[in-house]
Amino acid sequence: MIPSIKIEDYNYPLPDERIAKYPLAERDSSKLLCCRKDGSIEDHIFKELPGILPEGSLMIFNDTKVVPARLIFQRESGAHIEIFCLEPVDPCEYATSFAAAGTCSWKCVIGNAKRWKDDVISLCNPEDRKDVSDMDLRAVLISRDGQTGVVRFEWKSGNPFSKVLEICGTVPIPPYLNRKTEAIDTERYQTLYARTRGSVAAPTAGLHFTDAVLDGISSKGIDRETVCLHVGAGTFFPVKSEDVADHPMHREPFVVKKAILEKIRNLSGSLVAVGTTSVRTLESLYYVGVDCIEKGRPEDVGQWAPYVREYAYSREEALDAILRYLDENGLDELKVGTRIIIVPGFTYRFVDVLVTNFHQPESTLILLVSAFLGGGWRPVYDHALAGGYRFLSYGDSSVLFRR
Repeated sequence: MIPSIKIEDYNYPLPDERIAKYPLAERDSSKLLCCRKDGSIEDHIFKELPGILPEGSLMIFNDTKVVPARLIFQRESGAHIEIFCLEPVDPCEYATSFAAAGTCSWKCVIGNAKRWKDDVISLCNPEDRKDVSDMDLRAVLISRDGQTGVVRFEWKSGNPFSKVLEICGTVPIPPYLNRKTEAIDTERYQTLYARTRGSVAAPTAGLHFTDAVLDGISSKGIDRETVCLHVGAGTFFPVKSEDVADHPMHREPFVVKKAILEKIRNLSGSLVAVGTTSVRTLESLYYVGVDCIEKGRPEDVGQWAPYVREYAYSREEALDAILRYLDENGLDELKVGTRIIIVPGFTYRFVDVLVTNFHQPESTLILLVSAFLGGGWRPVYDHALAGGYRFLSYGDSSVLFRR
């Protein structure tokens, strides 16, 4: 049964001055709150993380890479139209769309959408940069659905779309920072291990990791692997409905390699997820496996799939079904999408330890943390507020043991 949860129960006071507007000079110098299985809370520095994690663990990172997906266009009337690229439509694969030359279409969030009719609009170039004008980037509205729509981009110069975004776009930092994108964001709103282009928001739990911390994790005998979930703009959308049951989750595509599925299948130690995006990827695997068992193929995971029925399969049976499907179809990785929402009442089947930042009040991420801590999110946040922790994307971190 879909749970009825009042979002107001997941509110807390967050003064603006507690929101970290900029990153610290050193990634691993942030504070680190540790909440143990018994609910006890300790204060650390992030560089101490390797000493806190259980030996013999498998640590999963999201290696998605933020793209400069925010573009500002202008109509002949002078009205500015902000276009925020979400996911490719034609070509529909990220890699082929980024490689496209001359034209491609994307699903986008459109700012000031009511002011854009059917006209072709051109990219703003207030600094009169030659590299921008040489692109001659234009946008055509193909279809509209509220604040989103399909936009066809057209440009000259023969450059791939990835280069077009690099030259013409900006990194879409979170709106709660209340500032424009600056040079520092190009480097710091990106993890050190980012590899696969496609996200419009960073998996921010990973922003704290340095080479020294990663080396410390490996030297403790903790295995490290990556999955890839491209973070969509839905991560910025607040829960506006009083009941969480009325909040729509947006689809996010993810990829997990067969070799990593096998590692998880044979794991005897703890599974550590870096960030809520890694959690959503890992926990979605169970329901993908159920589809492989019952339908013979993987399908996108629905928002409420975990809650609409009871599931008797073990996580090993679910993973075996995915691996069998990959073997039978000669595939070396699982590609699928998820809309999963993790709220109190959710049964965690994979993740034992979570590394994550401190999230916005009344957000789906607070709900995920609450489910992970058996409802005990508020003492953690009260401790962080009382202890001078910095909040949200550029803020401090926590390592939470599942209760």
